Amino acid sequence: MSKNKKLTILSAALVSTVMLSGCGLFGGENGKENVDPPQTTTYSDNAAEETAAKAGEETADSMPIELYLVDKDGFVVPQTLNIPKTNSVAKESLEYLVKDGPVTEMLPNGFQGVLPAGTEVSVNIKDKVATVDFSKEFNDYDASDESKIMQSVTWTLTQFDSIDSVKLQVNGKELAQMPVNKTPIQSALTREMGINLDTKDVADITNTKPLTVYYVGGEAGEYYYVPVTKRVSNAKDNNIAAAVGELAEGPGTGSALATFMEQDVKLLDDPVVADGKVTLNFNESIYNSADGEEKTVSDDLLNSLVLSLTEQEGIESVAITVNGEQDLVNEEGKSLTEPVSRPEKVNTGSF
Repeated sequence: MSKNKKLTILSAALVSTVMLSGCGLFGGENGKENVDPPQTTTYSDNAAEETAAKAGEETADSMPIELYLVDKDGFVVPQTLNIPKTNSVAKESLEYLVKDGPVTEMLPNGFQGVLPAGTEVSVNIKDKVATVDFSKEFNDYDASDESKIMQSVTWTLTQFDSIDSVKLQVNGKELAQMPVNKTPIQSALTREMGINLDTKDVADITNTKPLTVYYVGGEAGEYYYVPVTKRVSNAKDNNIAAAVGELAEGPGTGSALATFMEQDVKLLDDPVVADGKVTLNFNESIYNSADGEEKTVSDDLLNSLVLSLTEQEGIESVAITVNGEQDLVNEEGKSLTEPVSRPEKVNTGSF
């Protein structure tokens, strides 16, 4: 979800937007989820539907929600899973972050919840602030998981229209700091705190600013997209160009993540932003083939690019040209003459 929170439906000029389909990980339309959907919770007696629900497949009685879970490498990653419909979707979403809880049978390979087993939650939403009250079991987590818990809870809840920030309580007492590693909570938590923070090779953090980009995690055939908040120099005044540069540079040597953008991919012109659309003009290195004869752009590269840029305020879609020309296609042969918008849900694949 972009920093401007509410991604609006694109105007008529963008209705024919091409939606990405890399590895089946994307799905849905633009927009934040309604935290209080009009449905009532119902449960089917049909055995097939119950089996599908346990497997995380969508049924008439389920809804897709982004849950920020932890992968085998310790990254906090959005995974779109189908959970039972309810009028208390914010509360239920957090219940699906509890280890050994209802999410257990739905977890993708190598993923786990972040909240300590047995934790009970309640959520009160007022003026777009979600106050989360945890039971005493919340205090029983490893210190190394503290930032992951803060990020997972915050990013899971702020996917909803009704929530911009999050306050934490334990047994009704507001937390000024986290219980185990004592991370201070100076005010309500927002996405401005970042996610999967990468500060390596940053000598002076005071002269940098946060920038979130999406790299690729997982294995071939089971890829998923991982948001990483990096620190870039304040001297880089164009955040869009800076994000492209971070994707080309990659996550760094030794990282479990990868990028599908080669380092010799360059922008030939400054990005052009108009009416929520950013237009990028690349050199031919963005093509899949080395000689550029096949004017195909990798789906994984496109997905990472669109996810990264729509994290920035005011950016809702991405248009790509090469040497000023628009005659390029994605891996399925679909024309990319129209801008590509961010889907509502990320990482919708089954593993």
